Amino acid sequence: MLDILWARLQQKHRTIDFPKGPPPALSDRYQGRPIVFPERCNVECGRCAQICPTSALLFNPLRIDLGKCLFCSTCAAACPTGAIEFTDGYRMAESLRENLIVGPESQGTERGIDVKAHRFFAKSLKLRQVSAGGCNACEADTNVLGTVGWDLGRFGIQFVASPRHADGLLITGPVPENMRLALLKTYRAVPEPKVVVVVGACAISGGVFAGHEEVHNGAAGLLPVDLFIPGCPPSPLTILDGLLRLTGRIG
Repeated sequence: MLDILWARLQQKHRTIDFPKGPPPALSDRYQGRPIVFPERCNVECGRCAQICPTSALLFNPLRIDLGKCLFCSTCAAACPTGAIEFTDGYRMAESLRENLIVGPESQGTERGIDVKAHRFFAKSLKLRQVSAGGCNACEADTNVLGTVGWDLGRFGIQFVASPRHADGLLITGPVPENMRLALLKTYRAVPEPKVVVVVGACAISGGVFAGHEEVHNGAAGLLPVDLFIPGCPPSPLTILDGLLRLTGRIG
């Protein structure tokens, strides 16, 4: 027992200071919120559209659908005129699907999260996580928030085992047909009022599985979604930022 206490004293404070302090440093390889330069784009070129695996690029003017984007940055590498750049921006969660479209009109802007959830879940938010056919990448980055380094529970946000004890769902994966009924039953078991958070490109749009006959292209077509968190997978920082803004902890 003394050895355990001594080891803990040696470790000191390990939880990040965010949001009171600066966010933790991200990897140099991190690909965050993209920016586009339509004036540099030669639409006839089409190299970025040809290489994008999820058809996340829109034109006239050039835009990127973050709900489909895998953040692989191959479009930026393929563009000969530098019309697309990926930044280290982690604040990408939105309460409206259409706000995930990044274009010249949304450069450097944060549209904010719908505040209707604030008055119900500001002090306590219990979520039932549903992996609806996910590859476990989004699930893993979500689980990271429960470690001592992030300590999601200090904000009153916790994951629970039963939907009857939950305030909402956090959904990952493209929702294959084999998970459709289970997801709908889980949603119905959550008492009102409730929220739905979808994490990752698969849960938002189907990701690389979009259009497959056995996939429902994410949860948005089946349930009312309150928060979209894009990425493949999104960084734990992006997920935490979205949840904190959903509950009104940060603006």
